[in-house]
Amino acid sequence: MLDIKDLSIFENHSSFDFKGLLLKIISYWKWFLVSLIIAFTIAYQVNIRKEKIYGMQTLISIKEESNPFFTSNTSLVFNWGGISDQVNGITTILQSRSHNELVVNKLQYYIDYLTMGEYSLIDSYGSVPFYVDIDKSRGQLANTLIKIKFISANVYEIHIPFENNSVSLINYAENSYSKTAVQPVEFVKRYKVGERVSLPFLNWELQINDNPGLYTGNEYFVKFNDFDGTVSRYKGISVGSDDKGGSILTLAMQGTNKARLVEYLNSTVKMLMKYQLDGKNQFANNTIKFIDSTLVAMELQLKQTGNELKSFRKDKNIYEIEDGGAKVTDKIMNFDVEKDQIARKITYYNSLKSYLNNSVDYSRLPAPSVAGIEDPNIATNISRLIALSTQRSEMAYAVKSDKIFKDFDNQMEALKSVLLENIVSAKAALVYDLSLVNAKIGEAESTVKRLPEEQQELLKIKRKYDLNDNIYTTFLQKRNEAEIVKASNLSDIHFIDPAKEISGVLVGPKTSVNYILALFLGILIPLLVVLTILFINNSIQNTEELTKLSQIPIIGVIGVNKEGVNLAVFDKPKSALSEAFRAIRSSLQFLYKKQQVSGSKTLMITSSISGEGKTFCSINIATVFALSEKKTVIVGLDLRKPRLADEFNLTTQTGVVNYLIRQNSLSEITNSTEVPNLDVILSGPIPPNPSELILSEAMKELIEELKNKYDYIILDTPPVGLVSDALELSQYSDVTLYIVRQNYTKKDMITLLNTRVKRGELSNASIVFNGYENKAKYGSAYGYGYGYGYGDYSSGYLDEEKKKKSIKTFLNKLKK
Repeated sequence: MLDIKDLSIFENHSSFDFKGLLLKIISYWKWFLVSLIIAFTIAYQVNIRKEKIYGMQTLISIKEESNPFFTSNTSLVFNWGGISDQVNGITTILQSRSHNELVVNKLQYYIDYLTMGEYSLIDSYGSVPFYVDIDKSRGQLANTLIKIKFISANVYEIHIPFENNSVSLINYAENSYSKTAVQPVEFVKRYKVGERVSLPFLNWELQINDNPGLYTGNEYFVKFNDFDGTVSRYKGISVGSDDKGGSILTLAMQGTNKARLVEYLNSTVKMLMKYQLDGKNQFANNTIKFIDSTLVAMELQLKQTGNELKSFRKDKNIYEIEDGGAKVTDKIMNFDVEKDQIARKITYYNSLKSYLNNSVDYSRLPAPSVAGIEDPNIATNISRLIALSTQRSEMAYAVKSDKIFKDFDNQMEALKSVLLENIVSAKAALVYDLSLVNAKIGEAESTVKRLPEEQQELLKIKRKYDLNDNIYTTFLQKRNEAEIVKASNLSDIHFIDPAKEISGVLVGPKTSVNYILALFLGILIPLLVVLTILFINNSIQNTEELTKLSQIPIIGVIGVNKEGVNLAVFDKPKSALSEAFRAIRSSLQFLYKKQQVSGSKTLMITSSISGEGKTFCSINIATVFALSEKKTVIVGLDLRKPRLADEFNLTTQTGVVNYLIRQNSLSEITNSTEVPNLDVILSGPIPPNPSELILSEAMKELIEELKNKYDYIILDTPPVGLVSDALELSQYSDVTLYIVRQNYTKKDMITLLNTRVKRGELSNASIVFNGYENKAKYGSAYGYGYGYGYGDYSSGYLDEEKKKKSIKTFLNKLKK
């Protein structure tokens, strides 16, 4: 429980007392010790409950692989834009949502396989003896633990605790959620291994792995997680460039299950290799698709012309007919092939121009080589346009920066502009070549017209057939070239160091960090509490504070009454507390002598508020005078809240009030005590007008009568900070003692005391510092040599009980 015995920092000091503050803070060492024990206990519990976190990584290289089958005839070029662009593109792809969705879906990482550890569930992927083959087109119980207990090697039991009337289902085929009704009880049912489970909330087949080990009687857990949430976790894969080479990438992940990390890292690289190779093959695939669609039409035309030629040759001497126009046929055939090649190029350019102007997806463009175009500028620009279009579409899933998309768009627009200019110039040249070929064909056809009619007809049919056959053969050759290129393409991505379980590095939990944090918090929290107490507390803590607040002399310091008896001096005459009161007696005698007071001497004891030990000090100061064989009397003048009767176990109801109202004489109100030479006059019944009684002439008579009878008169008065009675009694006292209690009396009260002394309302005032303990806690020793302990010199003089040695005592001895 918080003990408000603390210290004040913010005062009107001329200099900051750092040593005093440090001593005050150290005095709360028990708080710090308890706080550190709690903090380290929590850190230990956290450390032993946390799963180990491993860091896995794989190393890949990016090297642009050239195809050995690329020739000037194939011209199937696919360029990612150089190694630098490849590295940036691959980094983006690896962290893209679309790529990670493919990997998660392939590995089915949205399914958790768990076992119960010592403190919590543990991810046991790769170590459980089974796997579940789910029906992705049907709903599975979402985000709920499904317990699987193997009754035998081939029989297992499903336990699902349903708490509500409905549960959520997730359909992984559509990545959608739905609900189904259930009974709010625990579902338990047995199935055979390999048996199809078809329930409204569960659809799977449980299969046993190869080499499963002993698993009969064991319990496992399966959980179906949100697909998008799972992808988001794995999207955070770290991709970094190696310092030794910009084309080397390090892929790293952290997690609690090494087998899961290893499989994911290797699978994501394999998926990337497939994607990159598919990108390389995209040009070839586009070309093959274009050629296949063209071959279908050409095959039909070739078949028709073949039938025509066959029909014409029927019932005719074909050798005689052909003999007359063989040379002309070969000549026209060469012109027709040349014309077809030019026409195909023009058609390709027209199609390419229309595609560039009307489309935004350029990934389906066929290779220029299908039309016989071998211009390296056009082929390279088309391949770059396909690459940029493919990368842009992939980054749409992972990158949200408009600037990056604008950069891609600007690059593609620049390529489009170049291509459109190339098309214009190339078409102009082709149109000129086409006019020349047409002229040559016209000249050759004029020669044919001079031949017989049957020869003209045969030449016409053969001309059409040979042209179709030549085109068909050319396209077949181009298709074979594309297939060869596609088959011989190699991925630019290669494994250098695949991830393996044996290469995992333990990266957590950071037990040392937790303990350091526990040490920091274990000290900081109690320190803040102590400083807060110091800030809000405005009570007097030590004699140094008191001397800085007031010029009134301090004539004694009284320790804490640990014995629990009010007659401390009488009951424990050799105690340190008794010595403190004897020291005050000596100081009072010096004051009386200094003031030249002779005969009977009066002493008024007051304080700021109730509870500061005013009555306790009155009793024991009176006792030390009485034990010195001086006739002493304590007069209870606290007419509002009397306590002397309780302190001396007196039951009489008569006292000062009875004397002041002329009801009883002095002898009738005087009570003897067990202390020799000490009498007590109680306050009597509580009057309705205490202040008026104190101001009466009877009070003056009482004091005069007491002076004739006693050597020392101790006036126990009410608190001066609450009522004015003590101020009225000040005229009857030779010395006034103002009781200040440590950690109780407020500093504002000392200011009020200074004002009253300055005004003359209190005369010959001195201060007694009461309730003092633990000099380290309050930052000051007694200051005047008083107190209740004299170190090692007190041995044999003071009757103090031996106490158990504390840590502070032990540290002090070590220091000495």
